[in-house]
Amino acid sequence: MSKEKTPGVLVVLATLGQRPDLLRQTLTSITKQRIKNVDVVLVYPFKDKVTTKLASEFHTKTIDDPGSMCAAVNAGIKSAKPKHKYITWIGDDDLLAPDSLKTTISALENNDDAVAAFGYCDYINDTDKRLLTSKAGSLAPWLMTWGPNLIPLPGSLFRSSVLLAMDQPFDESLKYAMDLDLFLRLRKIGRLINTHTVVSAFRWHASSTTVANRDKSLSEARLVKRRYMSPVQKFFAPLWEKPVYIATKIAANRVNSIAIRHADGD
Repeated sequence: MSKEKTPGVLVVLATLGQRPDLLRQTLTSITKQRIKNVDVVLVYPFKDKVTTKLASEFHTKTIDDPGSMCAAVNAGIKSAKPKHKYITWIGDDDLLAPDSLKTTISALENNDDAVAAFGYCDYINDTDKRLLTSKAGSLAPWLMTWGPNLIPLPGSLFRSSVLLAMDQPFDESLKYAMDLDLFLRLRKIGRLINTHTVVSAFRWHASSTTVANRDKSLSEARLVKRRYMSPVQKFFAPLWEKPVYIATKIAANRVNSIAIRHADGD
């Protein structure tokens, strides 16, 4: 894909400005994408002067924080211009792999029936050490209806036309499972395609919302899945919900144990 023909991309980055050093790393990972036509919109409380300086340094667009994470991401999405064919969202402590956007753009450009592209995600700790790589399989879009959601949100790229047609791309009534809800809605519209390439890094640490509130996150995810189940699936759901809950908890504990071992070795 030549730089001149790269479609416009909007990267939405919502932050409360509590981790400026990590935010700088996130912004740097975006600027290191080896393509043109990438714009960043930073959604944050304008009273935060440190983040204001970062926004100026990285030449980002800015939106004042509307009061919640989902509302902030939605505001960023709604700021997209006609030139932005694609939109992605990333947390203020996560990273895009060097060729992330090139990879996901290429996947969507070559698959007109796809509404989103995703890939593998490295789990890293506070010192940027890789803990493990989450490799979503080809069955991940189907599995998330009743099993765990294996599609990483960081690094996923969406067609802007699809997101902008939604009143709330990120359901503002949710706190933890908004990405699952979005993927389940998108799957009804078109394909979610796997690039089978590492496109992002998710920083696993105690203050991450989904890490610090694992039980609440799993409970909300269960309720979200039921929104999209058929009557038959809802009837049989209790048969697999407990095993899926246990398996997900075990997986999270495994990552925690790996993170602790790395911390002890630093």
